[in-house]
Amino acid sequence: MSTTSATKLSTTRRRALCAAFFGLATGCVAVPASGQQPLPFDSVAALTAPPPDHRIAYGPGPLQFGNLRLPKRPGPHPVVLFIHGGCFLSQYSISHVAALEQAFADSGYAVWSIEYRRVGDDGGGWPGTFEDVAHAADHLRSVAKQYSLDLRRVVAAGHSAGADFALWLAARNRIRPESPLRVKKPLAIRAVLALAPAPDLGALQAQGVCDHVVDKLMGGSPTTVPERYRDVSPALMIPIGVPQVVIIGGQDRNWGPPGRAYQSAVAAARDTLVRFVDAPDAGHFDVIAPTSTSWGLVMQALRDLFGRIGADKPV
Repeated sequence: MSTTSATKLSTTRRRALCAAFFGLATGCVAVPASGQQPLPFDSVAALTAPPPDHRIAYGPGPLQFGNLRLPKRPGPHPVVLFIHGGCFLSQYSISHVAALEQAFADSGYAVWSIEYRRVGDDGGGWPGTFEDVAHAADHLRSVAKQYSLDLRRVVAAGHSAGADFALWLAARNRIRPESPLRVKKPLAIRAVLALAPAPDLGALQAQGVCDHVVDKLMGGSPTTVPERYRDVSPALMIPIGVPQVVIIGGQDRNWGPPGRAYQSAVAAARDTLVRFVDAPDAGHFDVIAPTSTSWGLVMQALRDLFGRIGADKPV
């Protein structure tokens, strides 16, 4: 489908296409052996949480901000840098992860959860989406002292498309020198928690997921703009070189296979820093719902990652 044809799709049709890949349609999930139905997006988005302690701009645009939630205990606080998912599309905003943000903060971590321009937003796509994610991460340096954040202990975490960004943030030192996304000293990501990732952007582009969103995100295909895919696709940056825990839902029919493909690529590269965790009862969204039966796996993975990293490296 050409870009021109895609823009003529009705909103209903566009959402239906996203639902079919994103696991929102009734026929896209399987019932696990326990009999519990995986959570749909609407159930997760309906979870409530108090407002963040602070909403902080990292740029001049209306979508260039982060939610900062702080634990009750004194700092310096270890930091979870969280990036929400949503198939890279503007219709899925930061609001649906508020309960996750608060659950992490209640567990003793400072949470910097970022919003960013996506496909459908002014300035979204290449390179704006990636610039936003990178600038938001590096902005932690500007607020660390004021909010007693320990930037020697930063774990990047994300869900779905956001998990791809979390992996990418940890790999920014591997970007080619001539890339517009290259910076001299990116914030040091010490570990990554990737929830239902799909780290091979080239494979997603070939599948035409979410109404060919990757073509719009990247401004072309791996054939027409190969250097862009090399700059941002985590699957092309293996080994990333930091501890990772990747959680894949056993009932996630759509984003489970890309996660398994990443597992195979990591195994082929003999990257022993990466651990994969099966969440047998989880669909695509259970891993971001503190009310789900899979949430304990998420919290254990986060604790394990912070346990693996020290505080002896520069930020």
